[in-house]
Amino acid sequence: MRYIVTGGAGFIGSNLAERLARDNHDVVIIDDLSSGRHENVEYLMTFPRVTFIEGSVTDVALLTDACAGADGIFHQAAVASVPRSIKDPLETNAVNVAGTVNVLWAAKACGVPAVVAASTSAIYGEDPTFPKLETMAPRPLSPYAVSKLAGEYYGKVFSDLYGIRTTFLRYFNVFGPRQDPNSEYAAVIPKFITRLLAGKPPIIYGDGEQTRDFIFVADVVRANILAMESDASGIFNIAGGRRISLNELAGNLSRITGIHHRPLHEPPRPGDVRDSLAEISRAGEAFGFSSTYTLDEGLLETVAWFRDSGQ
Repeated sequence: MRYIVTGGAGFIGSNLAERLARDNHDVVIIDDLSSGRHENVEYLMTFPRVTFIEGSVTDVALLTDACAGADGIFHQAAVASVPRSIKDPLETNAVNVAGTVNVLWAAKACGVPAVVAASTSAIYGEDPTFPKLETMAPRPLSPYAVSKLAGEYYGKVFSDLYGIRTTFLRYFNVFGPRQDPNSEYAAVIPKFITRLLAGKPPIIYGDGEQTRDFIFVADVVRANILAMESDASGIFNIAGGRRISLNELAGNLSRITGIHHRPLHEPPRPGDVRDSLAEISRAGEAFGFSSTYTLDEGLLETVAWFRDSGQ
């Protein structure tokens, strides 16, 4: 197959592109390297059937050229940060909303039959019902969440109007190798790990009793491929189906690294949800997805990668 991976130099995108390359598919990676990293694709360029295009999903002409002859598009490119979206909602809208429309339009123009796209659990907001079901009413709290919800709506409309099969995967809290710890908007697990490995205490925004439903990146990659290879369309939660508090997470990482520091607590950040837990049976029924990694198994691999890479 010939697959396009937008955002393929990013954390999830590069892991997905590598899996596709190892499965002997033709892979075209599109990334403008604004948040993706060149070192994530350097190794992939050793595969004879991998092509890298430096460019943005805001460039519809580039997308249309790249998507000619493709069997499917994995759309991972995004401004994927709640705080960054609050700081700059215009950029978030341009990339996440207009960029997604561009991807869908390129699929239509090129006759690409299927688009599997990254969405987010942030769409649920602070709805007090747990676990989160795909049928719940959206309650977005940030421009990021709004932009991802708009992408889902566009996907449904393009599917209805133009016959493109669109599948949107609502990721919960993804972690694993290649996740960037250096941005001020970095996710919690790489931040915790790199601070501990540097002999510093992890920083928790709030009291630490907020909960997250973490999922290892290899499971997210598998979910994308299962969705693409199926005939499923619509919206699906992709998560571990279990939750843990950030205080407990910090304790687990101290145990795994063997480095013990009491976390520092700072004020909560605006737009962050308090708790998160997914119901994932819909994805299981539609395309056979289930989480195969335990949290500890994923954390062990992630800590080992950060130690080996010197991040």
